[in-house]
Amino acid sequence: MKPAARVEFFSRLRAEDPEPKSELIYKTPFELLVAVILSAQATDISVNKATKGLYREASTPTALLALGEDGLKAHIRTIGLFNTKARNILATCAMLLELHGGEVPPNRKALEALPGVGRKTANVVLNVAFGEPTMAVDTHIFRVSNRTGLAPGKNVRQVEDKLLKVIPKEFRLHAHHWLILHGRYVCVARKPRCGACLVEDLCRFKDKPE
Repeated sequence: MKPAARVEFFSRLRAEDPEPKSELIYKTPFELLVAVILSAQATDISVNKATKGLYREASTPTALLALGEDGLKAHIRTIGLFNTKARNILATCAMLLELHGGEVPPNRKALEALPGVGRKTANVVLNVAFGEPTMAVDTHIFRVSNRTGLAPGKNVRQVEDKLLKVIPKEFRLHAHHWLILHGRYVCVARKPRCGACLVEDLCRFKDKPE
């Protein structure tokens, strides 16, 4: 995709949704961090259902540690890999209290040192909680970037690096959400809704459905 087409691509997405938001429900950076850890291989809807009750009972590192592993699991057992996620979340709570005064650190190195937090999770937290123009490449962004020709890559890191290079600066803060939402609701995996797509004429996908 040529530079002018990229500008037009994001201009249209911005016009449709000027201030895109995460579909995860949270009130604090800590609640967001826990929700993102839980969202791995799970839907935002399922995470929101689980955290609604959890955050009423415990919404800080201290409170979650007091809840204990069994107490936490009782809230998140409907989510895939809940055993591992519970252990990681409690270990993360302990590290936040020990190393960061119970606050979520606003830098990548410290975030990625937390149990259960990889590059993608760190990117989401940095973008959503702290307003950094990061790019958390999930399956939706990976698909849209390759399918449209926006930023083709063989793996998520290639796509992330390319997106940050080619997306014009004015769009970088919200590009993560625009691409996720576009992939989640329009450029879906099995049968993309090309007829309802704002950027179909800019897209280089060769196998568009009739």
